[in-house]
Amino acid sequence: MIALLSGTVVAIEADIATIDVSGVGYEVHMPAGDLTSMHAGSSTRVYTTMNVSQDAITLFGFISKSSKTLFVRLQKVSGIGPKVALSLLSTLKPDQLVAAVEAGDAAALAKAPGLGRKGAQKIILDLAGHIDLPKAPSSGTEENLDEGSEQVLQGLLSLGWQMRDAEQAVRKTLQDSGFSLPLPSEDVPRALKLALTSLDRGR
Repeated sequence: MIALLSGTVVAIEADIATIDVSGVGYEVHMPAGDLTSMHAGSSTRVYTTMNVSQDAITLFGFISKSSKTLFVRLQKVSGIGPKVALSLLSTLKPDQLVAAVEAGDAAALAKAPGLGRKGAQKIILDLAGHIDLPKAPSSGTEENLDEGSEQVLQGLLSLGWQMRDAEQAVRKTLQDSGFSLPLPSEDVPRALKLALTSLDRGR
C-alpha cells in the first residue's frame, strides 16, 4: 500500500496530478480543491490510498489527512465507491462535509455530481455521529499539520521551497507567533507571510 508521496508535481490535468518521486511518475486522482493549490514544478506531499479493481489500479491522493480519512470512511457506506467519494471531497471541504452529515443536510451532500439525494441520505444514516477525523496537533510537535497549517505549507512549496525547510518554518511560525490551532482559515495569509519571512532570513 502506498500511503504517502513526497515529490515534484510534473503535470496537472482535469482530476489528476502526476507526481515525480525519485524518478518515478505517479498518476494521482485528487479533489478539485487540492489540484488548484498545486502547479507544475512545485514540491508537494500527498496522502494516498490505492483502489484495486478488475480493470485498474488507481491511486487517490489528498493534501490533508482529514480528506483521506473521509475518503476511506465514505466508501464503507453501501453504494459509495471511490468516484463518488472523490466527487464529494471536490464539492465540500472536510469540515463542511462532516458538518453536513452531522446536520442531516442531504441537499448539501447531493450537490456532489454522481451522488443524488438517496445516496446522500444513506451517507447521513450510516455516518452521522461516527466520523472521527485526525486530531489537530499541539504546537511544536511532530504530528500531522491541521488543514489550515497544511495550506500554509502548500503555499511555501508552491513558491519553490523544499518540503523539509517549509515544514520546519511552518511549525516554528505556529509555535513562536502564538497562533491558535487548528489554524483558522483567516489566519492562513498572515501565517504564510511570517513563515516566508522566516525562511528568507535563514538564507
